[in-house]
Amino acid sequence: MNFDPGFPITVKTDPMGFVYGNRVYGPTPELRTLDGIRPSLMDPGCSGPEIVYCIAMDVALEEDRRELESRHLLYGVVTYAKGSLGKEPIRSQGHIHAVSASCGSSTCEVYEIWEGRACIYMQESGSDNAGCCYAVYGSAGDVIIVPPGWVHATINACPDRPMTFGAWCIRDYGFDYRDVRRHGGIAFFPLVGENGLVWTENGRYASGRLIEKEARDYADFGLSKGVPIYTQYREDHGRFRFVTNPSDYRGLWENYMP
Repeated sequence: MNFDPGFPITVKTDPMGFVYGNRVYGPTPELRTLDGIRPSLMDPGCSGPEIVYCIAMDVALEEDRRELESRHLLYGVVTYAKGSLGKEPIRSQGHIHAVSASCGSSTCEVYEIWEGRACIYMQESGSDNAGCCYAVYGSAGDVIIVPPGWVHATINACPDRPMTFGAWCIRDYGFDYRDVRRHGGIAFFPLVGENGLVWTENGRYASGRLIEKEARDYADFGLSKGVPIYTQYREDHGRFRFVTNPSDYRGLWENYMP
């Protein structure tokens, strides 16, 4: 990979999956299929890879297991196929993080790109007025944070190669797809263009405004640019408390800009 995530892991592409290194635990990866995400695509009848992405939730070093469980913190690893879904790039269908029982709130997610080129799409609301919508691009080593309550989808922004990322989220995570599915997808559909992604509005929303930007640093969240987010957790176990207790960090989410 182009980036060392802070623990030994190998990403496989054919078939998609992961090989856990010394002292690393993780589950048998789950495969997400094209048929499973069709309702949220611009063209639900499109052709594309049968397996869209592969996901393993709860991956970490054995010596960190108990501490992570006590903090309700979870590390996930995801790899996306190359190719396209009709005119769209490989992507997830989009969802909002459901309210977690452990904290009584929708929660955020901290992405770290390991390989390839990613676009994390997010919109303020799943209602007819999607509000501010962002397409945030990142490459190996970049971090992108999605705030609580926002619709978001993950996109492979470079269709000629796979894309892989790691992420911190809450342990009792849940996904709410209702608003996205009610609108037949996210507020702006990504399309594969000659020089990158281009975007077209989803007419089932009344309004929305798209801003494209590169990933920023997150010093305001106490994060160090270029240091693996897993390593940053090991250096300070409380550093990602904003993930598991977002209501205690309202100042970070007010007027949030990715």
